[in-house]
Amino acid sequence: MKHGLAAGPVQPPERADWTVEQGWKEYTPAQHAVWKTLYERQTRLLPGLACDAFIEGMRRLPMAADRIPDFEALSETLMKATGWQVVAVPGLVPDDVFFEHLANRRFPAGNFIRGAHELDYLEEPDVFHDVFGHVPMLMHPVMADFIQAYGQGGLRAQKRGKLAELARVYWYTVEFGLVRQGGGTRIYGAGIASSFSESTFAVQSASPNRIGFELERVMRTHYRIDDFQESYFVLDSLDDLLELAHIDFEPYYTALDSGPTFTPGQVLAQDQVLHAGTGEYHAN
Repeated sequence: MKHGLAAGPVQPPERADWTVEQGWKEYTPAQHAVWKTLYERQTRLLPGLACDAFIEGMRRLPMAADRIPDFEALSETLMKATGWQVVAVPGLVPDDVFFEHLANRRFPAGNFIRGAHELDYLEEPDVFHDVFGHVPMLMHPVMADFIQAYGQGGLRAQKRGKLAELARVYWYTVEFGLVRQGGGTRIYGAGIASSFSESTFAVQSASPNRIGFELERVMRTHYRIDDFQESYFVLDSLDDLLELAHIDFEPYYTALDSGPTFTPGQVLAQDQVLHAGTGEYHAN
């Protein structure tokens, strides 16, 4: 995620909106090879784990195994489908810049790619996480509207001093969200979809909790940035994001001025528990 959930922002570039040229022609054969390794193993893994909307988005986008995608080609396809575009940034950007881009249907994507020694973990989101993980779902009209609304809401949450609480909504949906499908749970969150090991952990492992999504519960729940999630929140349908896209958050912010916050692995009596996790992974 771009706003304060990993390392701090890099030095500001020349442009006020922090965008840079992607520099596609400057990628080396070794960098394209890293993309190829990541792309091929995820595309083999995700059928049956990722939701239909993610797989369909992948199919319709100009992505291939042999090269890092060109942001201009991605934007051309996205613009026709949902009015979004991908803009290159050098790394993490300030909160207000991030929200401003999302509010105007621009998705800021890192233009760098991890090294061959970092295939399974990277602290700062790179082009594989941002493009492979996020862009397929931007082809879905509901997710496209939700992320724009999140950008608009983020600017308001900043002024209200409730950015941490709103960030949890993004984390447990756009980054690490699951949705019911076909009698089970499927991935739609980019943080899971771009991770080889977390893709199977989130859906198949007995260790994490899988809990029905409830907005205030999510806004009170901390998350893990250093490891797999201890709990995943599950939507009944991607259409549930439509309600979140148009909700008035002010009553929730007022409620959150007092009351508890919850640890990542905590299960509450009122939770709709779809799977009670064993907790074995994090205990070990």
